[in-house]
Amino acid sequence: MVPVLAFGGILMAIMQTVVVPLLPDLPRLTGASPAGVSWMVTATLLAGAVLTPVLGRAGDMYGKRRVLLIALGLMTFGSLLCSLTSDIRLLIAARALQGAAAAVVPLSISILRDELPPHRTGSAVAMMSSTVGIGAAFGLPLAALIVQYADWHVMFWATTALGALGLGLAWWVVRESPIRSPGRFDFTGAAGLAAGLVCLLLAVSQGGQWGWTSPAVLGLAVASVVILAGWRWQQLRATSPLVDLRLAASPRVALPHIAALLAGFAFYANSLVTAQLVQAPKETGYGLGLSIVASGLCLLPSGIIMLLLSPVSARISAARGPKFTLAAGAVLLTLGYVLRIADSRQLWAIIVGASVVASGTTLAYSALPTLILRAVPAGQTASANGVNVLMRTVGQATCSAAVAAILIHHTAPIGGLEIPTLHGYLIAFTVAGGVAILAFLAAVSIPGGRRGTPTPPARRSEATADPALEGA
Repeated sequence: MVPVLAFGGILMAIMQTVVVPLLPDLPRLTGASPAGVSWMVTATLLAGAVLTPVLGRAGDMYGKRRVLLIALGLMTFGSLLCSLTSDIRLLIAARALQGAAAAVVPLSISILRDELPPHRTGSAVAMMSSTVGIGAAFGLPLAALIVQYADWHVMFWATTALGALGLGLAWWVVRESPIRSPGRFDFTGAAGLAAGLVCLLLAVSQGGQWGWTSPAVLGLAVASVVILAGWRWQQLRATSPLVDLRLAASPRVALPHIAALLAGFAFYANSLVTAQLVQAPKETGYGLGLSIVASGLCLLPSGIIMLLLSPVSARISAARGPKFTLAAGAVLLTLGYVLRIADSRQLWAIIVGASVVASGTTLAYSALPTLILRAVPAGQTASANGVNVLMRTVGQATCSAAVAAILIHHTAPIGGLEIPTLHGYLIAFTVAGGVAILAFLAAVSIPGGRRGTPTPPARRSEATADPALEGA
C-alpha cells in the first residue's frame, strides 16, 4: 500500500509540472495567446487549491479510499482529454480536472495513519510528503524529452497511461478506512471557500500580467477578503463545518500551517528559477545556454536526494520529534539559498545548491503532516492535512508572483530580448532564503507536549505510542 500511494503522489506532482516545458510552444501549437496558454497552469493551481480541503473533508466523512479513487479518476480523465484535443478551452478545462490530484497526498497520509501499524507510520508519511518534490524532479526531464522528440500529445497519452495504472493499483491494493467523521457535508462552506480561494489566487497569480493596481486585481483582492470573512463567520456557526477553525486556530495546528505556507514559498523559488537560469544564453555572462532537457536533468539529483532522504527524515522525527525536523529543514533551505547566492554561474554549484534546498524541503515536508497528525483527532486527519497542503499551494502561488515581479524589474537587452539579470536571480534567492528563516521561526514556536491522538480501531491491536507521532 505504501508504494502504491506514493506512486499516486508522484503522479500528482508530475501532472502539475508536466505542462511547463510546453508553455513556450503552446501558443503556436494551439493558436492561443500566451496569456491564454498560461491558464493551463493557473487552472490546475486553482482547482487543486479549491478541491484539496473539500475532498479531504469528504474523505473524512464518506471514506478516504472512495474519494482517493475519485481524485485519481478525475486526474486521469483530464489527462485523456488533453491527449485528444488542441482546443485551448478544452485543454484548460481538462487541466482543471487534473487539479483534483492535489487531494491525493492528504488523503493518502490519512489512509496511512489509519491502516499502518504505529512503527511504520512515520516513515510512510515522510515518503508520502516527499513525493511532491520527487515527482516534479522526475517529471520535468521526462516531459522535456517527450516534447523535444515526439508530438506533444504523446506526453498526455503517457500521463494517461500512468494515471490509469495508479488508479488500478489503488483500487486493487488500498482498503477502505473504518474511521469516519459523522455529520452532513457543508456545501455552503465548500462554496464559500472555493469562491474566496479563487479570488485570492487569481489576484496573486495574475497580478503580474494584469497589473497589481489594476481594477481587476484590486477587486479580486477585496472580494477574497469579504468572502473569506463571511466564510469564517459561517464556519464558526456550522454544525459540521468544512474546516474546524477553532482547532485550526490552536498554536499546535496554526503554526504548522504557517510553516507550510512559508516552506512552500521557499521550496518553489528553487524550481522556478533553476531552469530559467541554466537556459539563459551565454551572452548574459552567467547563463549556460542549456536545452530544455538538460535544464530538467539539473533537477534530477534533487529528486533522487528527496527519495533517499525521506526515510532518514522519519528517523530524525522519531528520535528528536517532527518539530526539530521541520526546523532543521528550514535551516537547510536557508543554507541552500546562501549557496545559490554565493555561486550561480557554474553548473556543479547550481546543482549542489539546488540539492541542499531539496534536502531541506524533504525534512520540512515530511515533518508537517506528522505535526498535524499529532494535533488533530483521527476523524479530521484528511481535512486538516488538506488545509496544510492548501497552505503550501498558496505559498507556491505567492512565490511565483514574487519571483516574476522581481525578474521583470531586473532585465537587460540581450539579442533583442529582455533577459533577467543575474542580480535579479540573486534577489529572488535572497527573498526565498529570508522566507525560509521565517519558516524556522514558525517551527521553533510550535508548542511541545505529548498530546496523544485517538488510536484507530482497526489493525491497531499492537498499538503503542508511535515515536514519530509522539516525539516533541
